[in-house]
Amino acid sequence: MTPEVGAMCAAGIAALVAGAILARPRLAAADGPGKLIVLGPVFEASALAAFAAEHFTAARDLAPIVPHWLGFPMFWVYFFGVSLLAAALSLVLWRSVRWSSALVALFFLLVVLTVTLPLLPRHLHDPLFWPEFVREIGFACGALVLSGSLWPPGHAAGRVLVRIGRTVLAAILIFYAVEHFLFPHYAPGVPLERMMPAWVPAPALWAWLVGIALLLGGIGLLFRPTIRLAAAGAGLVLLLLTVCLYLPILILEFHTAPLAVEGLNYVFDTMLFASTVLLAGFAGEAVGVESGGPRLVEEEMTSSLP
Repeated sequence: MTPEVGAMCAAGIAALVAGAILARPRLAAADGPGKLIVLGPVFEASALAAFAAEHFTAARDLAPIVPHWLGFPMFWVYFFGVSLLAAALSLVLWRSVRWSSALVALFFLLVVLTVTLPLLPRHLHDPLFWPEFVREIGFACGALVLSGSLWPPGHAAGRVLVRIGRTVLAAILIFYAVEHFLFPHYAPGVPLERMMPAWVPAPALWAWLVGIALLLGGIGLLFRPTIRLAAAGAGLVLLLLTVCLYLPILILEFHTAPLAVEGLNYVFDTMLFASTVLLAGFAGEAVGVESGGPRLVEEEMTSSLP
């Protein structure tokens, strides 16, 4: 096992276990689909911690991604590694979450502006580039909803963040659903260029089922009565996809270092996507104030939300 693989596994598992333990008060205060939705920040923290570990242990491999005009690529790799770790700790400990989640959204939007947007002219007509292009936008949207849901009840800034994040994410889910229907033999979840392994039975069926879940989830996020059910349902499908597809792929490839790193990235990417969808239903859930105890904000927050 390479240091990169070991560090990503250790960081992701530690954040997942610690986050689940510390989320018990919020879990007890939630009901129905909210039981799953309040675990969204825990899964988000696990993925962010794993990617932070990757920044620390594979900095030289990630440095070429940093735009040349920024300069000091190693500094930026370590800087964002520290930033991702800080965000993961904030979500696990449930402290300063309003601001840490807003900064997570800013991080992903900066990735879009500095890394993927400059590639757009060369890949304008490549249908498989667009899912990668909007992936970080989707990650940012989930963090925006979480940040907005933690503003004081009735605050205009919170309402705007929730509305923008949820609406854009709904559009991305519908777009991803179409991609699953058009390219059913590619890896589902975030539809990237990796083909489904030959040992997976009925690969097109997997893609169609995930596509239907994303389509229903995206549509459901647009209507207030179905927001929580849509977020929990689509998020659950993506979590099951992580456990039932990408985790077995990782286990089979774990003995080969480059494939193990790729497998870990797919596991935590899909987990991050699942947590993003869960966060879209977070406004109106039982959430913990940063001093500790749970509070209900459902009536105040949802009265003016779509």
